[in-house]
Amino acid sequence: MKSWTSRAVDSPADPALAPYTGLTEVDLRRRWEPENGLFIAEGHLVIERSVRSHLTVESVLTAPRWLERLESILGEWAGEVLVAEEDFLRDITGFRVHRGALAVVRRPPLRTVTEILDLPGPVLVLEELVDATNVGLAIRSAAGLGIGQFVLSPGCADPLYRRAVKSSMGAVLSVAWARSVDWDGDLAKVAESRHLIALTPTSDGVIDEVVRGYDPERVALLVGSEGPGVSDRALRTSTAGARIPMHGGVDSLNVAAATAVGCFALDQARRQR
Repeated sequence: MKSWTSRAVDSPADPALAPYTGLTEVDLRRRWEPENGLFIAEGHLVIERSVRSHLTVESVLTAPRWLERLESILGEWAGEVLVAEEDFLRDITGFRVHRGALAVVRRPPLRTVTEILDLPGPVLVLEELVDATNVGLAIRSAAGLGIGQFVLSPGCADPLYRRAVKSSMGAVLSVAWARSVDWDGDLAKVAESRHLIALTPTSDGVIDEVVRGYDPERVALLVGSEGPGVSDRALRTSTAGARIPMHGGVDSLNVAAATAVGCFALDQARRQR
């Protein structure tokens, strides 16, 4: 039996619509959402995973034709579903909401880097990935290949920004992550806790061979920014470097693709153990 209520909205001045306004204004959203402890879940799958993860869903915004489908997704959630015509949704949000629905969700409590490192298993370290889609894709690949802990540098894109959550297919909602506030100090902590392996095309070592030389349960795989890659200071802190062999004159992969390859190599090493 559904516990939520629905009501039609047709005025931009409706206070309930404020969190959904101007979702394409990236700089504004990157400040506003963390400051207010909220994030936007886009699409039925991400909303469903938010509910199943026991996160607090503040409200849902959708078009009339999606109401029936939401009944099975929201379950016993008790809240308000705002219903508006699709053209009005586009005017409010700044884009065509083609994934059925949006939701305002309360952010989970922040974790510290120390708390992440205290958890068992390998870790993925993301250094200065500025594209939210890449952050989401990297987390999705790692989670699908057995990594559940993540450390992000101070300049990384927000894992709970709408595009990151969407590209991760909601995987960011079921993993443990922390954002560093002292990158040099936290990198040193990672290197003390794990074998820190930097994924870089300048290394002589090949990724699948390098990871087999360490206890895969104690590895932290480090990937760097979309352009420069892993920074020199991070390379100096790392236990080892590793590269993905390339062909056809291509020097490297997109960071999200490289992360998937690196995580696959690490997963294979874990299986062989």
